[in-house]
Amino acid sequence: MERVLILGSPGAGKTTFARRLAERSGLPLVHLDKHFWQPGWVESSPDEWQRTVEKLVQQPRWIMDGDYSRTLGLRLQRADTAFLLDTPRWLNLTRVMRRVAIGYGRTRPDLADGCPERLDWEFLQYVWNYPRKLRPRIAAMLEEYGGKVVTFRSSREIDKYLAEYAPRTRV
Repeated sequence: MERVLILGSPGAGKTTFARRLAERSGLPLVHLDKHFWQPGWVESSPDEWQRTVEKLVQQPRWIMDGDYSRTLGLRLQRADTAFLLDTPRWLNLTRVMRRVAIGYGRTRPDLADGCPERLDWEFLQYVWNYPRKLRPRIAAMLEEYGGKVVTFRSSREIDKYLAEYAPRTRV
């Protein structure tokens, strides 16, 4: 396991799992949100984002946290392992709301500078609609993917995996 994707709805626990897996594996952690967003929550242009992801995937080892379905195919071409955090919608929304309440007005370390936590109705709708609109497309891409896919449906499954995880030593 050298190039890892962590996918799932906002609030599914991607960032937390990515951080914990990076600590155990020693793989460099790449938060895609930190590269996609510009200060003031301005999106990168499609061309700029494509170039950024092309550079990121060329690194020999990484864990990438984030969906960004427009560049998922490119990332899957280089990844050897994909984790899908397929947690319930109610849990994801609860976590997003808690994250907003705790961090409102502050920028998380996994985001670009100038992107403070905020309450955003469009984002909440995105989280709510994720299982119906985005998850099927990601699942279809993962079915065609030639690497290892691990799906977690609960925090308990994630904790169990991490407790049992023993990275292979590099030769």
